Amino acid sequence: MTNQLSSSLLSQIADFKFPGEWNDGAAAQRAKESCAQLEEGRILYFDNIPFDFPKADREFLLSQKQSEFKGHKNISYRPNQDLLRGAVGSSEDLAKTHDIMRRYSAEVVKFLSKLLAPYSRHWTLDFASYRPEQEQGRDLALHKRNDLLHVDAFPTRPMHGNRILRCFNNINPSAPRVWHTTSDRFPQIAENFAADAGLAQIAARRGHNPLVVGLKKMVGMKAPAHSPYDRFMLRFHDYLKEKRDFQENTPKQRIDFPPGSTWICYTDSVPHAVLSGQYALEQTFIIPLRALVTPEKSPIRILEKMAGRSLAEAA
Repeated sequence: MTNQLSSSLLSQIADFKFPGEWNDGAAAQRAKESCAQLEEGRILYFDNIPFDFPKADREFLLSQKQSEFKGHKNISYRPNQDLLRGAVGSSEDLAKTHDIMRRYSAEVVKFLSKLLAPYSRHWTLDFASYRPEQEQGRDLALHKRNDLLHVDAFPTRPMHGNRILRCFNNINPSAPRVWHTTSDRFPQIAENFAADAGLAQIAARRGHNPLVVGLKKMVGMKAPAHSPYDRFMLRFHDYLKEKRDFQENTPKQRIDFPPGSTWICYTDSVPHAVLSGQYALEQTFIIPLRALVTPEKSPIRILEKMAGRSLAEAA
C-alpha cells in the first residue's frame, strides 16, 4: 500500500501558478496534456490552492455547520440557479456562506478554464459542495458510505456518457483528507466486474417509456431519462460497494491530501474511498464526450465495446 503522495497515480503540477497561468509558454500543449492525464485515470495534484480563496473565507467556513436534515449530505451550492442548500445559521451567516460559495465556484471555474482549456468551451457547471463533517465513522447506509471504494454516478442527473470531473480542496488547517484508490482504473475494473454487475442485461433492456416520463412530469414528479449507460453506472456504484471481495482484496493505495492542497480527477472512473477528513470543498463539472482528448478511454466507450452496442441514448 502506497502512503502519502508517492502514488504513481498522482501527477503533481508545479508549472502552473496563481493567479492562473502556465509558466513555460506552452499553455495549449500543457493544458491538453493535463486533460489526457485525467482521462487516463490520473489525479492532478497541487500542494496549494492555486486560485483566489481568501484566508478569512476559509476560516469562516470552518465555523459553519450543515443542516441536520437527512436529505442534506453536505452544504451545496448550485451555480446555475445561485442556490445554497443544506446550511444552517443566522440570516447573516447564511448570506455570508452563500457569498463565499458563489465566489469559490467562480474562482474554480477561472482556474480550470486555464488549466484545462480544451474543456472550458464545452463543459456544464454542476454543483459545488462544502463537507464540514468528519468522514471517519459517519453513520450512513451502505450505498451512501464514502469510505467504500466506488465510482461516481448521479441518480437525478443522467450523464448519457458525459464525464464527472471534480476539483477538491482540503481547507482543514491541521489534518489531511485521506483517500484509498487502486492501481486498477476503469478498464480493468470493468473487465473484472461489469459482466457480473449486469452490463449485458442492462444494455439489452429498453430505456425509459416516454409516456411514463410524460405522465410523471404532468403530476410534478421528477423523471430523469436515464440511458443504459446511466442505469449501469448507478448499478456499478452500488455493486462495488456491496462486493466484499472487491472492497477487502483489491490492492489499495492510500493518499493523504495535506491541509491547503488541491486535487482534480474524473470520479466516474477513478475508484476512490474517503477514509477520513473534515472541511473539504469541491466543484463538479460535466465534460461532454466531444471535449475529451481521448474519448475512446471514457467509461461509456469502454462499456459499449464490451456490450457491443450503444449505451448513450434511452430507447
